[in-house]
Amino acid sequence: MLTLWRNARIAACDEHARVLERGAVLVRDGSIEWVGDERDVPAGLRPERTIELAGRWLTPGLIDCHTHLVFAGQRAAEFARRTSGSSYADIARAGGGILSTVRATRAASEDELVEQSRPRLQSLLAEGVTTVEIKSGYGLELEAEARMLRAARRLEAEHPVTVSASLLAAHALPPEFAGRADAYIDVVSHEWLPVLAADCDAVDAYCEDIAFTAAQCDRLFGAARALGLPVRLHAEQLSNVGGSQVAARHEAQSCDHLEHATDADAAALARAGTVAVMLPVAFYALAEKQLPPIEAFRRHGVPLAVASDCNPGSAPGASLLLAMNMARRLFGLTSEEVLLGVTRHAAHALGLGQQRGAIAAGHAADFAAWSIDSLDELGYWAGFNPCSMVVKDGAIVLERNV
Repeated sequence: MLTLWRNARIAACDEHARVLERGAVLVRDGSIEWVGDERDVPAGLRPERTIELAGRWLTPGLIDCHTHLVFAGQRAAEFARRTSGSSYADIARAGGGILSTVRATRAASEDELVEQSRPRLQSLLAEGVTTVEIKSGYGLELEAEARMLRAARRLEAEHPVTVSASLLAAHALPPEFAGRADAYIDVVSHEWLPVLAADCDAVDAYCEDIAFTAAQCDRLFGAARALGLPVRLHAEQLSNVGGSQVAARHEAQSCDHLEHATDADAAALARAGTVAVMLPVAFYALAEKQLPPIEAFRRHGVPLAVASDCNPGSAPGASLLLAMNMARRLFGLTSEEVLLGVTRHAAHALGLGQQRGAIAAGHAADFAAWSIDSLDELGYWAGFNPCSMVVKDGAIVLERNV
């Protein structure tokens, strides 16, 4: 079926960052066939359906390119401890933090993981998100990691969303490997990866002084790439232990957090074509002071993405719109940078730049329609959702009166 979407102000988020004041899009069988000024719709085409957007803004469906959305339990008591002065690192070293969620997640069935995670996903979908990355990393044993990946795939099958699943077994050192981080990395690299490779889209790791060293992440990434899996990395969040350089060496799709990255790190990421993913909700929730080097990223031409980092510890929230607001207010990103950061650049962070993240011919027809006056309102509102329509693969999956 050929569908004409007309009378829209379009932020295409394509390589030319086109903005069309009276635009139109032709969609055939879930893919974009043409986009341009409504006066230039190709002659001779006879759409079987026309959808009137009444001057609303149309953007690509949003992409949340960094989440830990699948988990069991919550860590509200830890948030209370942090607001009373304890640090994230101190809580983690005392056996809390990630390991607290590991205990709850290991005890949960696959059905329980799906049901506990569903409301968080639905919150994102209501904000115009049509693609979401979901990490494992709260199992830290083979069967529990596999269960998390299966839960992510079930959420994709049961909702109008594209899921990119990341294996984050190198998230923290499980208690049964206490004091044996090298041995754990060897097990993940040589025993788990061959088993789980078919169930994930990429391999991630946490490179930090409370997690894994640059050398350990380097070994894991070598094993992942030998299996044909792309890599992503949490790096330079709390300190700088060389993670960005490892990510660049392995041409990582993304390097995330990066508060303690240097100018040399930015240059290396730029040469590698790696996307820098900003996670301002974690920055806020942890009351961090060290800002990521935004000017260095701009100067070196590193693409910037923005994500929610939805997780029970450092970013307890499921709102990409709030992350966009925080990226502008806390990190000083422009409205254009934020919009590209949740569309085109986020797509590239997931290796999906040729299929999603732009309103362009050949891309999937994933759209979000917004009842706003200007694009500056994306990343402006906090606690209010101006998304009035979500379209996935050419089908309207959500409509709201805004």
